[in-house]
Amino acid sequence: MKVAVGNDHRGLPVKQRVLALLAENGCEVLDLGTNSPAGTDFADYAIPVAEAVAAGKVKTGVLLCATGHGMCIAANKVPGVRAANCRDMLDAELCRRHNDANVMCLGADLIGEEQLDRIIRVWLTTAFDGGRHIRRREKVTDYEKSKACGS
Repeated sequence: MKVAVGNDHRGLPVKQRVLALLAENGCEVLDLGTNSPAGTDFADYAIPVAEAVAAGKVKTGVLLCATGHGMCIAANKVPGVRAANCRDMLDAELCRRHNDANVMCLGADLIGEEQLDRIIRVWLTTAFDGGRHIRRREKVTDYEKSKACGS
């Protein structure tokens, strides 16, 4: 599976662990985040990762900032992206199973190393349930399409 990873300066300390976990799980990684501790803006990394997911260049994305909130807000502005801020394994599981989330946002300041390991593994191994959830996902997709430029 190909995964895009993006981070701002606050996500940098956790990024190496995320990259290692993805590699351990057989993922090919496209690193779009900063490698500098200098202050940056989360949107500069969230949007390219979200665009890579929406364009099908990667299957999924992982975004890291201090809380995950800024990354999540920015990523969800890209049509076709369903980003979720995951703080625990249940968040990671349910946003994949019920919402077909394709970008996971993580709070680097809020998640410990063991929890991070578990969240990444659950994210990578949980599939979309389909069924009644397809109708719900499609309502959001239809709304996005109706608000597209030129509509």
